[in-house]
Amino acid sequence: MTDMREFRDAVTGWAAGSRGGPAGELAGELAAELDVRTAVLLEGPSDVAAVEALAERHGRDLAAEGVCVVAMGGAMSVGRYAELLGPPGLGLRLAGLCDEGERGFYDRGLARARVPNREFFVCMADLEDELIRALGVARVEEIVRAEGDLPAWQTFVRQPAQRGRSPQRQMRRFLGTKKGRKIRYGRLLVEALDSEPVPAPLHDLLASL
Repeated sequence: MTDMREFRDAVTGWAAGSRGGPAGELAGELAAELDVRTAVLLEGPSDVAAVEALAERHGRDLAAEGVCVVAMGGAMSVGRYAELLGPPGLGLRLAGLCDEGERGFYDRGLARARVPNREFFVCMADLEDELIRALGVARVEEIVRAEGDLPAWQTFVRQPAQRGRSPQRQMRRFLGTKKGRKIRYGRLLVEALDSEPVPAPLHDLLASL
């Protein structure tokens, strides 16, 4: 049975190759079969993990709603994905998250694809930074301890390069120092949000879907 992962994989392969051809035909066929209506464009898999975790917390099944969450592999790919999935391509509605420092890529790429940017919500640094600020470094350290990463964190903050950096900047950098760590913590940090408000960009994105 076809599922949303197949469509996502087809889109990733399509984006890596030529604009048309068999890859584009397959993506179009799968989109029709799955009734995909919206594509959420995110920079990387850690963002996907966070968005999917928040949707689950709210009892949302995005795939069943015709929403596909896509990791583009970086902000510079937004124009390519917007052209393939937006009005020039499959005609899907597009939404997503954008880091403040990458707004130029998004503005130019979305404009070329004739996609309005009002449903792309801006994080001050990135989504991990938003989540760390929401929870506080002390709470994130508790999660790091529970995951068995406390010794690595303690070693990291003693490095000369980390001197003078705020604990929040240190934690943000730490989460990106090992392959797969950002993905794992993207989900864990969202799951840890209890009484804390969900960061505005993440909250607004889910509310828009």
